[in-house]
Amino acid sequence: MASSASLITHLVRRGSKVIQQTVTPLSAPQHMSSQEKVLIVEDEPHALSGLAELVSGWGYRTETARDGVEALEKVAAWQPGIVVSDLKMPRMDGLQLLSRLGEVNEKIAVVMLTAQGSIEAAVEAMKNGAYDFIQKPVDPARLRAILTNASRQRDTERELEVTRRKLRETGVLGSLVGASKKMQEVFTLIERVAASNVSVLITGESGTGKELVARTLHDLSPRRLKPFVAVNCAAIPETLIESEIFGHEKGAFTGAIERRAGCFELAEDGTLLLDEIGEMPVATQAKLLRVLEDRKLRRLGSKIESPIDVRVLAATNKDPEEAVADGHLRGDLYYRLNVFNIHMPPLREHKEDIPFIAETMIADMNQKHQRRVSGIDSEMLARLMAHDWPGNVRELRNTIERAIVLCTESQLQSRHLPPGFGSRPTRSVSELPANAIQLEVGATVDDAERMLIFKTLESTHNNKTRAAEILGISLKTLHNKLREYGSAATAAGALEE
Repeated sequence: MASSASLITHLVRRGSKVIQQTVTPLSAPQHMSSQEKVLIVEDEPHALSGLAELVSGWGYRTETARDGVEALEKVAAWQPGIVVSDLKMPRMDGLQLLSRLGEVNEKIAVVMLTAQGSIEAAVEAMKNGAYDFIQKPVDPARLRAILTNASRQRDTERELEVTRRKLRETGVLGSLVGASKKMQEVFTLIERVAASNVSVLITGESGTGKELVARTLHDLSPRRLKPFVAVNCAAIPETLIESEIFGHEKGAFTGAIERRAGCFELAEDGTLLLDEIGEMPVATQAKLLRVLEDRKLRRLGSKIESPIDVRVLAATNKDPEEAVADGHLRGDLYYRLNVFNIHMPPLREHKEDIPFIAETMIADMNQKHQRRVSGIDSEMLARLMAHDWPGNVRELRNTIERAIVLCTESQLQSRHLPPGFGSRPTRSVSELPANAIQLEVGATVDDAERMLIFKTLESTHNNKTRAAEILGISLKTLHNKLREYGSAATAAGALEE
């Protein structure tokens, strides 16, 4: 086949005919990984060679195969990142090849070539895991765009793999630090959902790092180069929250002297975090739900709806199910946001991470305050480990920053801690906290178990999911225990939903 530096002749098949198209070569995609491998599978020889020459002209490394059987052999030997395959082929067709590739390497992006009238088969291929499809005769611009996007996705997957390797080696994921079992479980959930576009509800006590989770989800997603916008719903006056979130037109209300973009518009193509979602007025929640469902936004005072592309994350330090029951959070909005849930554990439940977290904070504070503190002495570290940290990681950060500012030595020491830090005077039985359990000598193990379960349910305001987590048992086990206690449990109110 003839070719030149300025022109590429490629042949594509349309039914039983071969149609020749002449196109000017385009430059390699800017976001394409260096020499991404593309395997082209097509049983018609002229179309196969034409497509290979076209794709290689965009800077990709190409290989060819004439059917699915040969393609599997090439995949095993050459390991391409993208496969462009015809749907109808002898020996093994495109759908069969797609299925086999999923077994061999699910990370390969498969693009299907379909003839006119084969849309149903193409849709079926998409449902079975194909990345995209393109109709014949092939539109070069569309094919190039598909390959560029597929290459971008693979770039994201490679970066995630590097991040996972770093996580395994150092216990770091984005801005989060933790080698404990609880934090590793959080990291696994973040890795699983980061690259998708689903909404995530992040729960946990104040100061546990919910915004850091949101930022890490953004940084590990294909939206990482676009804006990350965080808005604290509890910090905005009720009269202004709709304007802050949805924006407004000039004259929409008294004081609206100019048009203003809201958080959704500021986060276009990126990620929006709605922190303390339970503090948002219920009327505003209804409007938010409509935006999430329709993917369209209308500024206050405007009659025009504009499409938006924003990934929405939400966070709350309250039990969301209780907030729904209390009427502070709409149930339909909760279920829309809670497509995926990530719960951040309080620091007291993973104290073994304190040395690693503190080390990271010291490095940050050294840079911020121009200090050269190398670490923490053993006495201060022991006191940090003994503290209950009611303010969680935020309290630890404030404690470390205060110590850094005061420290003139190479290591932080106990004298750099706040006055009265960690002091817990001995208390008599009468002074024990309300959630303490008192057992008399002679009490059975069953008695102790029953008291512990009831007291834990009381402390969680009858939130069985949270109680089961604190007790270290499954929710099913907790329900079974409550059924065993029968009338006693009912009398204690533990069986009330």
